[in-house]
Amino acid sequence: MQNRKTAAAIAVAVAVSLGASACSGSDSDGKGGSGGGNAKADAALTSIVNPTDKKGGTVTYEHASGPDSLDPGDTYYGWVQNFSRLYGRSLVTFKPAAGDEGLEVVPDLATSLGKPSADAKTWTYTLRKGVKFEDGTEVTSKDVKYAIERSNFAPEALSNGPTYFKAYLEGGDAYKGPYKDKSAEGLKSIETPDDYTIVFKLNKPFADMDYLATFSQTAPVPQKADKGASYVQKIVSSGPYKFSAYDEGKGATLVRNPEWDPKTDPIRKALPDKIELKFNVNATTIDDHLLDDTITAGIEGTGLQSKTQPKVLAKAAEKAKTDNPYGGVLQYMALNVNVKPFDNIECRKAVQYAVDKQSLIDAIGGSVKGDPATTVIPPSVAGYKKFDLYPTEGNKGDIAKAKEHLAKCGQPNGFKTTLTARSDRPDEILAATQLQNSLKKIGITAEIKQFPANKYFTDFAGVPNWVHKNNAGMLMMQWGADWPTGFGFLDQIVNGTAIKPSGGTNLMELDDKGVNDLLVKGIGTVDTEARNATWGEVDQKVMENASVVPLAYRKSLLYRPDSAANVTVTNAYLGMYDYLLMTSTK
Repeated sequence: MQNRKTAAAIAVAVAVSLGASACSGSDSDGKGGSGGGNAKADAALTSIVNPTDKKGGTVTYEHASGPDSLDPGDTYYGWVQNFSRLYGRSLVTFKPAAGDEGLEVVPDLATSLGKPSADAKTWTYTLRKGVKFEDGTEVTSKDVKYAIERSNFAPEALSNGPTYFKAYLEGGDAYKGPYKDKSAEGLKSIETPDDYTIVFKLNKPFADMDYLATFSQTAPVPQKADKGASYVQKIVSSGPYKFSAYDEGKGATLVRNPEWDPKTDPIRKALPDKIELKFNVNATTIDDHLLDDTITAGIEGTGLQSKTQPKVLAKAAEKAKTDNPYGGVLQYMALNVNVKPFDNIECRKAVQYAVDKQSLIDAIGGSVKGDPATTVIPPSVAGYKKFDLYPTEGNKGDIAKAKEHLAKCGQPNGFKTTLTARSDRPDEILAATQLQNSLKKIGITAEIKQFPANKYFTDFAGVPNWVHKNNAGMLMMQWGADWPTGFGFLDQIVNGTAIKPSGGTNLMELDDKGVNDLLVKGIGTVDTEARNATWGEVDQKVMENASVVPLAYRKSLLYRPDSAANVTVTNAYLGMYDYLLMTSTK
């Protein structure tokens, strides 16, 4: 327990120190301020800016497209994991706090962290008594069991979330899910001996179980209310807020849940009276609304667009309202190993050398947006190992070396392929365009195809059949750790078991036995130092395969309008603001 907490604290300390040093000219003293106008740049990296305990007001968020889903059991977006804690209580969660404390895992629906067996294959959690759904019924261990069963074992209805429970629970590979298996017992490896106890029986040791239990997939769902994919239309709250309105294309409104009892909830203050969430707002318009102080935050948490940055950084008073965290995020390009000619490693290596990473970073806004990357694991994640298998001078690319590998793969004159990107992320389109220009220099013609973020994985880049049919050999991707360890970062993007018919995040379709075996070995290692060393081995093996082209260790330039209160960066959720704490003076 202490070792896992220590590893997390080290990771966030690195992230904070990197963020503070990389923002050239930052005048942050790390102390924050008592009001939004008095705080300095980067204050929210280590403190709570504009702190308040006052109840009331409306928090307003905007998003350029929308979520994959607001259903806690059908989401993989970091901002939804962060936001869903307002209406869904997971077994444990990350502490809503500033700086190092924000990566501490604390009890939420459970009374304590998990109690493991000596071999870390059996984990037991005890639920708090008196926690109620919005309809007044008490939450029981069976509601948590059912939530996990529907979220991990029913891909025909819920395809967006991670598949850790399916991979690690005994019998998970054979269980058909609650919609097909009508037995009362359900999955036998999740035991509920009484209403307040839940026991997980794993098929192999899993030392990061408490981190997994932070996922919204453990937020309870009453079986009688579940309607599969349409449950998102009427989510039953177990937290301080419930939905009063929801429209997939427009947004949602959350109001207070009268059945929420603060005596059963040690971590939520639930200050605002109402929370408004608006979808499909142009990304630069969101920036304008932030600068005009008409909204509280851009909820996707990726920060200001490159077009907006000069307006903010050029003025001292505006720059003082910014925070520039790393958040443990890698921007990369996936090369699908099952799309020709990327089934040939030499073609993949040619791309590694052709990419001009520094020009890409310059195109999206320069150093405030990140640093050139050479590894899969970012420096702020426990398990990072520094190396560069495809070095180029100044990270500007090596055309001669790239052409050498093109010849080795039988494509001396280059080839044509498709490069996918998200249409509502202007900086991602800029990055894709820069990559397109780099690749032209060695004869590779990459046609950019754009898709909305909320359908990117479910309908396009995360669907192998679509990828193969459309010759999508290159796919833009940005990834942050599911939790701040090498396993939490790597597993769902490089493990062969994470390849899914839809909603996949292993966009390379990498299924390498050596990589898969090392992941199992690492997560079963109880010793923290040895476990972290294994993640560096996995990273290097993936890079030897050349299917991941690391582009940038991303940073976000976040902006806090004057009306935003209780503002602090949470590295547990990719360096965005902590939505469990955030409120508004409006």
